Amino acid sequence: MSILVIGVNHRSSPLALLERLTLAPADLGKAVAGLAVKDNIREAVVLSTCNRTEVYVITELFHGAYGDVRDFLCEVGDLSVDELTPHLYSQHDSAAVTHLFEVAAGLDSAVLGESEILGQVRAAWVTAHQEGAARSELNLLFRCAVATGKRARSETAIGRGTASISHAAVEMVTEVVGDLSGKRVLVVGAGSMGEGVTVALRRAGGAEILVANRTPERGTTLAERVGGVAVGFDRLADAVAAADVIVASTGAGTPVITTELMADVRPLTKPLHIVDIAMPRDVEVGVADLDNVSVLDLDDLRDWADRGLAHRATEAARVREIVGEEVEHFTIEATARQAAPLVASMREAAERVRTGELDRFMARLGHLGDAERDAVESLTRAIVAKLLHEPSVRLKSEAGTPQGERNAAAVRDLFGLS
Repeated sequence: MSILVIGVNHRSSPLALLERLTLAPADLGKAVAGLAVKDNIREAVVLSTCNRTEVYVITELFHGAYGDVRDFLCEVGDLSVDELTPHLYSQHDSAAVTHLFEVAAGLDSAVLGESEILGQVRAAWVTAHQEGAARSELNLLFRCAVATGKRARSETAIGRGTASISHAAVEMVTEVVGDLSGKRVLVVGAGSMGEGVTVALRRAGGAEILVANRTPERGTTLAERVGGVAVGFDRLADAVAAADVIVASTGAGTPVITTELMADVRPLTKPLHIVDIAMPRDVEVGVADLDNVSVLDLDDLRDWADRGLAHRATEAARVREIVGEEVEHFTIEATARQAAPLVASMREAAERVRTGELDRFMARLGHLGDAERDAVESLTRAIVAKLLHEPSVRLKSEAGTPQGERNAAAVRDLFGLS
């Protein structure tokens, strides 16, 4: 069995193509369930965020699985193979494990060390597990990936400071606009990203915060949390007209700030700065061409974040050490699991011998009471367990090595196992 990852991310793909490949959380379950029943795929997890869409699979046939996943991504993005292939990357086995662990640790994010990705990795795994697409092998892989991400953030400073896209967006706005005191900031979307933006704005201080959300209750809850004002989507045009800054982060899948909506609020008599951190984008392309309007998107945010990498470089080196340690731990545990069926077969063979001998001597043991019979049962079980302990440990610890292969062959021969 091989572990294979295939995908596109913010480095391999332009933003326009990446957003076509983004899957909404509500669509992930059906997508991953469909992948897991393909002939070349045994297990699957789909990770889709604003920075990447990646598919992790367990397969026996690399090329067959690669073709299945590639075709799946073409279908998601309505792309031809020729359009998609130049932007695809793939890794298998230990390289795929390392890649996932680096993703979970925040090393592969646009904002180095960003915190949201760990929760997204966990959510992708949970969805796949609920759909029956992630079973023993991917469950182990993603459990270890989440543990790696936790270690990276608890044992290093990789996640301190600006370590989320939402916080980075607020810092970028502040750099562009200046002091937010007296500014009216409209946050469009009250999901996890919108919540992060709103909280970061509150911590920055000074701004008057408006929150617009399709679900009024959620928008109201978030606005009240930061002393802001909730605005219904039916009043979005009025809120846009009143805003100095807009941060858009819905999961709508189609633009919510359109040129048609902007026509209802024109002419603008003051500059309007819009930051679009949604994927797919919330702001229609033509909005940036309007007078007095500037639009920054995830590409701009990544460029901005790249300038702040230096102070985390030392921490990133330590995180890579942690990733290396966790990859080694995963490999040992995964390899040991490969020996488990042989160990179980060996113990079953020994148990058949033990019970067979007890049955053969049952006539001679007929005079024993229940307590004495239990003692004989316990004694024989303990003898078998002690005799098999060292062979079991050796089979597991040396699995995957030449010596381990020799040990396994010897056990099969000695115990007559297939």
